[in-house]
Amino acid sequence: MKLVAAILQEIRPEYDFAASGDFIGDGMLDSFDIMTLVASLEKNYCISIPGTEIVPENFRNSEAIHALLKKCGVQP
Repeated sequence: MKLVAAILQEIRPEYDFAASGDFIGDGMLDSFDIMTLVASLEKNYCISIPGTEIVPENFRNSEAIHALLKKCGVQP
């Protein structure tokens, strides 16, 4: 959880992600940010996120991102 929060803060330091339930709807992440996030998650967790999983629903909030990581084999 802390690593994902750190990555999000690195990508967009001007936002308080902990205060949002919808990063995309609140304008905190755009498509470029999501691709940057995917690259960072893959590098930090040594995983490959399938292209079919790179959809807005998987990046709306921290819980969705963690569910995606779990689906990709990352254990909490």
